[in-house]
Amino acid sequence: MTSHTPPTFGLIIIGDEIMSGKRQDKHMPKVIELMNERGLTLSWAEYVGDSPERITATLKRALESSDVVFSCGGIGATPDDHTRQCAGKALGVPLALHPEAKRLIQERMQDTAKEQGVAYEPDRPDNIHRLNMGTFPAGADIIRNPYNKIPGFSCRGAGGGAVHFVPGFPVMAWPMIASVLDSHYSAHFRQNAYVEKSVIVLGAMEATLTPLMESIEAAHPGVKVFSLPSVDHPQWGRHIELGVKGEPAQADAAYADLRVGLKTFSLEYGPELVRQA
Repeated sequence: MTSHTPPTFGLIIIGDEIMSGKRQDKHMPKVIELMNERGLTLSWAEYVGDSPERITATLKRALESSDVVFSCGGIGATPDDHTRQCAGKALGVPLALHPEAKRLIQERMQDTAKEQGVAYEPDRPDNIHRLNMGTFPAGADIIRNPYNKIPGFSCRGAGGGAVHFVPGFPVMAWPMIASVLDSHYSAHFRQNAYVEKSVIVLGAMEATLTPLMESIEAAHPGVKVFSLPSVDHPQWGRHIELGVKGEPAQADAAYADLRVGLKTFSLEYGPELVRQA
């Protein structure tokens, strides 16, 4: 990956509450939005329950890759929070109380005591326990949390990528992810970085159009061809949204070839669609 090539971005969402359906994931749509606003794209996402073995294996793969990954959830200090420990195992390093994290957590505890009108007692057992939220894999960097000061952390792996760990709470996670993007990856931001151009094809079968799609991708290596079928759209009924996506100049050329190729079929069409990011 050169300095001009955007990294591959991934997302890991951790928690039994997502896997059981008790809570619906809101992170992936928001992360896609945050990235699209900056001309970046999310390439993959993975959901993992609160199994230490699975979390460790998932993080190990991410840390051995060259990807930039955001991990949401499991960095608290309750028995079902395993992410910090699993990150340490994945890296093969011990956990240690980060000095800046300790300061921020103590500052938060002092703020809370003041709000409640009570004395701050740093040696009280529950306050000592709260410092566990600042024990990160040795060598980690902190991610500041503008909501309540309890930080997340970032780790770099052998593959040259990084995993950025944030809480599962959207109100905390989303501004922290935005901050990481703006602080570390702004060199890759682009306006109008890519475009999607598509047309609504009425009543067609994907199998009929597949050879055309394959020929367009072969002729335009930097472009992806996509096909989104629908059987019961309220306006267009059975149809396929057929299109291309890529850098504007490449996508324009590929789309022109796609429309030429479609002329060999006896098909009806709905509107053309253009999306930019």
